[in-house]
Amino acid sequence: MVQAISTSSCCNILFSKSHRSTSPHSLHRFNHYSPSFAHRISTGVQRKAVELPLPETVTQQVQNKEQRKTQFALENLTSWLLKQELAGNIDAELTVVLSSISLACKQIASLLQRSSIINLTGGQGTINVQGEDQKKLDVISNELFCNCLRSSGRTGIIASEEEDTPVAVEETYSGNYIVVFDPIDGSANIDTALTTGSIFGIYGPDEQCLIDLDDTSTLDQAREKCIINVCQPGRNLLVAGYCLYSSSVVFTISLGKGVFAFTLDPTYGEFVLTHENIKIPESGKIYSFNEGNYDLWDDKLKNYLDHLRQPGSNGKPYSGRYIGCLVGEIHRMLLRGGIYGNPKNKNSKNGNLRLLYECAPMSFLIEQAGGTAIDGVQRILDIVPEQVHQRTPIFIGSPDEVQKLQNYLA
Repeated sequence: MVQAISTSSCCNILFSKSHRSTSPHSLHRFNHYSPSFAHRISTGVQRKAVELPLPETVTQQVQNKEQRKTQFALENLTSWLLKQELAGNIDAELTVVLSSISLACKQIASLLQRSSIINLTGGQGTINVQGEDQKKLDVISNELFCNCLRSSGRTGIIASEEEDTPVAVEETYSGNYIVVFDPIDGSANIDTALTTGSIFGIYGPDEQCLIDLDDTSTLDQAREKCIINVCQPGRNLLVAGYCLYSSSVVFTISLGKGVFAFTLDPTYGEFVLTHENIKIPESGKIYSFNEGNYDLWDDKLKNYLDHLRQPGSNGKPYSGRYIGCLVGEIHRMLLRGGIYGNPKNKNSKNGNLRLLYECAPMSFLIEQAGGTAIDGVQRILDIVPEQVHQRTPIFIGSPDEVQKLQNYLA
């Protein structure tokens, strides 16, 4: 509500919306206040608008409207990446690379949801470099990742768990970043519609190792050694992340400054920020080991697991959970705490998981969230890879739980 008020220093006159003309007689009554007062009224009084307080009910309505606006002010992955770019945490080229990876993850999520309908379950009939039977979606997802990364124009070398050797991107589309990834982690779960995921890590260019390649070239053994020099220990990762395909599709990422998770909204097809600056609990009551290999492990590790199965001070033992998908294990651990282990055994002296594609990116994420990742002796991120498909044992999780394990292994 706004009303007009006189600015005269002599008096304040409150005017209504309709004003009657001022008569000479009324002017004569006010002459004793100021010689010029009658002239100011006859020629038009200077007025200004004064805002009066709104009724309480109107104020409440405005506040409620602002609260509703805040509830719907969602932040998607694209806008978050642009903010990180403006803050100087990443450059424009890395933003493009990450956007291309998120697009590949959306495509893979769509295929997984329809895999039984469009006949994408079962094996491909081929074996990868690790001697593992490839699923149909292993091959398709690998192609999706490679195509999205090539088309970004910002990647120089692509190293996939499903490829025999790293692949150099054609010069036309070549960029500087090196991307390592596992397109489908836990692919054995596809046919039963259980949890799967994708894992990726991004390294910066190495000026000491630049190769000129034609359009069809791959890296031979000498050039493979070069990619090892480029893909330094995990501590040199610029970015690491994973995409979880389960009841929700969750894209989790770290740029080296905390861990953030984005959930795919199927209505809009956008990854929306749902978990900001994730911190892993200091301890947890869940352990995840494939205990089918129990008899193949050394005695120190057996003693540790026997301890976990004993009732604690609260009368309850640890809970055993094993999904068969590293992405699922790490995602649960980030939110609930605990420990995951994939140790060496009598049949696998170096463990089962790949250092470049799985262990290093996941260790980077866990450490950014305040956790710990070791191979039983040293920090995973300090291991220098000697082969592209090198394997390593891994124990990863809440810091207190990993410390307890180290006490048993010492």
